[in-house]
Amino acid sequence: MPCPYKRNCQMRNILEIKNLRLSFGNDEERVEVLSGVSLSIPERKIIGVVGESGCGKTVTALSIMRLIPEPPGRIDDGEIIFDGANLLKFSERDIRAIRGNRISMIFQEPLSSLNPVFSVGEQIGEAIRTHLKVSKKEERERITELLRIVGIPSPESRMKSYPHELSGGMCQRVMIAMALSCNPELLIADEPTTALDVTIQAGILELINELREKIGMSVFLITHDLGIVAEVADEVYVMYAGKIVEHASTEDLFKNPRHPYTVGLMNSIPGLHEKREKLSAIPGIIPSPKDFPKGCRFQDRCPLVINKCRASEPPLTEVNGHLSACFRTEEVNFEIYNVV
Repeated sequence: MPCPYKRNCQMRNILEIKNLRLSFGNDEERVEVLSGVSLSIPERKIIGVVGESGCGKTVTALSIMRLIPEPPGRIDDGEIIFDGANLLKFSERDIRAIRGNRISMIFQEPLSSLNPVFSVGEQIGEAIRTHLKVSKKEERERITELLRIVGIPSPESRMKSYPHELSGGMCQRVMIAMALSCNPELLIADEPTTALDVTIQAGILELINELREKIGMSVFLITHDLGIVAEVADEVYVMYAGKIVEHASTEDLFKNPRHPYTVGLMNSIPGLHEKREKLSAIPGIIPSPKDFPKGCRFQDRCPLVINKCRASEPPLTEVNGHLSACFRTEEVNFEIYNVV
């Protein structure tokens, strides 16, 4: 049976991030915000990265796209391997040929990401003109097709609209159309459903999944919503304070989380069939990159903390098919936050 995808059916990693370290500052003082992040994105898979705001999810995505301003940002160590080549060694000219073409990104807050003085059709067409050699007629047909694919009615007339004339859901669909304009091999979706109602959220997630199947692209899904991850992701990375603290298949992660932070995130989700007086919450806040503690960075918020956690940093090790960075991973369960 022939491969239904446009790319090679053999499973491989389209992207690998290895020991990525990123800091901000100047020559006198620098603050590390990513501390040895490593993750892989296989072809035609949806990989979710979850964590609270400020954990480093968006900074990781912007590093892939080489969109971190230098200075004040600086990648101090690591590799970002895309299709066998290290993107960190690419010249600005070479990375522009990749960006928006083979790798595309859906940015947060579409209304602020879209240019208010250009029609949505002009903005989608810019990526097509930059990377594809097409006539004006072909460009117009491609724009119309993309708007139709993402579910925007009357695409011929809507392509002339300006962002302020569209709803938030429509603008998000325009952003998706822009990201898909050149049939990318990797789509980075940074909070693609933020500030949208649940009906529009479901439609956009379904759309991303359908397009993944149709054109064979991989998806790097960034979110703080575990419900979204449970619905569409194949694998999940849990990120905390600039580090990966757990990695597993989506099914395994939700059945048997192996890190206290992951349990805390799950316990904070309301359930339809549960009766609680109040929602569970993880105590405290994420530490500032200027004040990361010695040892485990989750120690001040963790119900299982011991002296060893304060003295040394737990390595990311495999336990029961999971990768988890916790010294007491065998004791992790859904009840740890209920123990007084």
